[in-house]
Amino acid sequence: MRSTTQAVPVSKKNLWAGRVMSALPAMMLLFSGIMKLTGMDAVLEGFAKLGYPTSLILGIGILEIACVVLYVIPRTAVLGAILVTGYLGGAVATHVRVGDPFFSHVLGPFYLGVLVWGGLFLREERLRALIPVRS
Repeated sequence: MRSTTQAVPVSKKNLWAGRVMSALPAMMLLFSGIMKLTGMDAVLEGFAKLGYPTSLILGIGILEIACVVLYVIPRTAVLGAILVTGYLGGAVATHVRVGDPFFSHVLGPFYLGVLVWGGLFLREERLRALIPVRS
């Protein structure tokens, strides 16, 4: 069976709005990953509070940066968004597990995920064809 969906061209306005919307979570996650790689005291304290061994910091930092790099490269942006979503889902689960405040800590990664997918939707015509929005 053939699909009748066609790619919807992206206007310059939507393209730039999508780039800005995508840049916000990308910069935040990149900064977070770099902080993990530097092993700052705040990161060590955060991992201890969340119940994770500090031996995982380097690996999680590398994973976070790798997901963001895949997200910002246009050819791999959809794969990167899927991987970032998985990473953020783990963050939500961790904050729920330790009983952090709901609207700031638990939903914080969810808000980033909304920006990730919203920005990608605005700038990626293949995703817009896959998930059509009707008026």
